[in-house]
Amino acid sequence: MRDEFWDTAPHYGGRKEIWDALRAASEADVALAQAIVESAGVIVSNADLTLCYDERGAKYELPKYVLSAPTNLVQDS
Repeated sequence: MRDEFWDTAPHYGGRKEIWDALRAASEADVALAQAIVESAGVIVSNADLTLCYDERGAKYELPKYVLSAPTNLVQDS
């Protein structure tokens, strides 16, 4: 589902560069994620990156499943 979201995210509006920055930030540790969003000019409205805006005011909404690893799955042994 994550890959599908990121592949189709630019079709929801906004700029591809911002979507790419948000993806990189979602996959990075906190310090690096903060540097990525600041350098891309992303305005973070929610601390968990679920709602962001770019400098032009375009809205970017990220579902929680792209921001954290699933906790309800059984691992293969």
